[in-house]
Order: sequence, then C-alpha cells, then structure tokens
Amino acid sequence: MKLVILDRDGTINHDSDHYIKSLEEWRPIKGSIEAIARLTQADYRVVVATNQSAISRGLITTRGLFEIHEALQRAAVQAGGRVDAFFFCPHTETANCQCRKPKPGMLLEVAQRFNVSLKDTYMVGDSLKDLQAAVAAGARPVLVLTGKGKKTQADGKLPQSTQVFPDLAAFADHLAP
Repeated sequence: MKLVILDRDGTINHDSDHYIKSLEEWRPIKGSIEAIARLTQADYRVVVATNQSAISRGLITTRGLFEIHEALQRAAVQAGGRVDAFFFCPHTETANCQCRKPKPGMLLEVAQRFNVSLKDTYMVGDSLKDLQAAVAAGARPVLVLTGKGKKTQADGKLPQSTQVFPDLAAFADHLAP
C-alpha cells in the first residue's frame, strides 16, 4: 500500500499563530486540495496527522475540529480525491504525551491502523516537529515551504534525508506527475 501522511496547518491550509479555531478560519493553500486528489488518483492513501493543542487550550471543541475535517474531506472529494483518515493530538507540549509531534506516537498509530511499514511512507509537513516525528517513526521526511516551511528550512536543522518542495502541489507533482 502506498501511503502519504500530511500535516494539516501550514501544509494543506493556511496556518495562524492564534490557531485555526473555526471553519471560518480554515482556508486551503492554493493547489493543496488538488494535490490530495492527484495523490488519491495515483493510488496513494492520504492520511492527515495534526497537532491540535487548541482543544486542550479550550479554543476549539472536538466537534469544531471535526467540522473543519469534514470540510476538508468534502473539498477533496469534490476535486476527485479523499482523505482516508484523520489523526490528531489534542494535547499541549506540557502534557508530555506520545502522540504529539515531534514524538512518533501518532505516526506509529497510523502505521498500525493501516498495517503498513513507514519506511516507504512520506510524512509531509512545514515544521521541524513534523520532520522529527517522521524520522523517529521511520518515515520519509518531506518539508513544504508553505506555512512555517521557509523558516524551518532557514533554521538549518533539517534531518539529513529531508526532501524539500515549494508546496504540497509540487510534492504531488513529484509523486504523481
């Protein structure tokens, strides 16, 4: 099975320093929904794995998060694609859980649920935490330069095997030309 794991904020949709707290604040990055469709059409399973500490902070409810994910799924389906599953960590950094990226717990849960090895699975994100989680879980790290991506690249701490693309659309073009 071919599998791609995507971070959400800064990778699929625009991010905010104040969190994406409602459906009204959720805005896809140009070309990202079509990229999900291209990946789906190239027989990739697409999964979203996202840190969502806004839940623990009381800024959004789980229901509100699900509304955003339902809108993302509707947009992907309308473009001819789909998201096969959504995984999220609701905890803050101080909770010291195993699911919050950069720890690998969420990605390992994806591997278990889909019964797949992560060695040939791409983890695409815009932050160092995404890349670190990928490496810790044995997945292939991919940085997109949207969201925090340019700052992440400029900081120069990328794992050695990281591939870099301008955005999710460019990554999809690479995998599914």
